[in-house]
Amino acid sequence: MSTLYPLKFQPILKNKIWGGQKLQQLLNKPTTATDAGESWEISDVEGDTSLVANGPLKGTSLKSLIETYTSDLMGAKNFSQFGTKFPLLIKFIDAKEDLSVQLHPNDQLAKERHNSFGKTEMWYVLQANPDSNLIVGFNQDMTQELYVKHLEDKTLQSILNFDTVKAGDTYFIEVGRIHAIGAGVLLAEIQQTSDITYRVYDWDRVDADGNERELHNDIALEAFDFDMPENFRVQYSQELNVSTELVSCPYFTTNVLEVTETISKNNTHDSFMIYMCVEGNASLEVDGALTEISIGETVLIPASIETFSISSNHAKLLEVYIELV
Repeated sequence: MSTLYPLKFQPILKNKIWGGQKLQQLLNKPTTATDAGESWEISDVEGDTSLVANGPLKGTSLKSLIETYTSDLMGAKNFSQFGTKFPLLIKFIDAKEDLSVQLHPNDQLAKERHNSFGKTEMWYVLQANPDSNLIVGFNQDMTQELYVKHLEDKTLQSILNFDTVKAGDTYFIEVGRIHAIGAGVLLAEIQQTSDITYRVYDWDRVDADGNERELHNDIALEAFDFDMPENFRVQYSQELNVSTELVSCPYFTTNVLEVTETISKNNTHDSFMIYMCVEGNASLEVDGALTEISIGETVLIPASIETFSISSNHAKLLEVYIELV
């Protein structure tokens, strides 16, 4: 059995009606598509399981890794909780056009309806064109009755909250909250392993055959939480060479880490650690062996690797792990 090491995975590229070319142009993804919308960096979604891209385990599926290495890869608590199902889906998303207005079900509803996890997620903006925005929540107090009235009157846009965004802006998207990524935004998305989306509005657009995309208004109502506080904008103050918390929830913790020197890291979380490079490039050293990571790349540090270092003149990384109680 091969010794575990920092693992990179082959990106799973998804062309979308709203996708563009920034995944290739800014993040160096291997695609020539003009509508590349998503790069799934680490995935255990059925039918889209990631394959290792580097080292002796190249070509091995994420599922096989978990089955072989169990808690050495996942961490003891994670393996006890999730078994051989990797609990996170890690993505880069390029929205050349507006995404549909949507929301996601919680764990209970997703389990009942789809035998799936819910879809709590967060966004970190890598780049945004001038005046690009995200839709998160409503711009006024909302009830189900008022929401349905606007939906029926085709005035949903008038009650949505639009935020103009820039690089570094971070949003926590809890289940039950309406949201959409606006045209011109490139972002990283960390989420529970789920591909369950309830689309409630799609800007009346049609595909090449003149067909509108399916909406899910009939089943979406039960997934809404109309009493959520406006706590979706993440406020943080970054310090060089120190992990700064962005989001901590039962499903994942995400920090931002800006590296300008060599720093030592100790994994005390009983979890794998994921690093997404969102600026520059860095070297990860484990027992004298180097793994390079550049903007647009993602690496998974198995839970059994407890100490490592990160070196860079300038890099910005998102650091992700699960800390179960």
